[in-house]
Amino acid sequence: MNNKRTIFMISGGMDTLLGGIALMIYFGWIPVDIGIEKRVIGLIGAFLFFSGLAIFTFFFLKNNQE
Repeated sequence: MNNKRTIFMISGGMDTLLGGIALMIYFGWIPVDIGIEKRVIGLIGAFLFFSGLAIFTFFFLKNNQE
């Protein structure tokens, strides 16, 4: 596997995990008060989660044509 591809997959996975944690804070599954409005945490979490998932999936399913 290509090093560049591996780095993007790790980055996408970490974004997905961080976004998932932010969404769990937003929905109240993790009771944390950060001092930021809940909707801002929800927007950031959703963006990180879905963009990380898209990046990870793209590089996971990409063919080795190089």
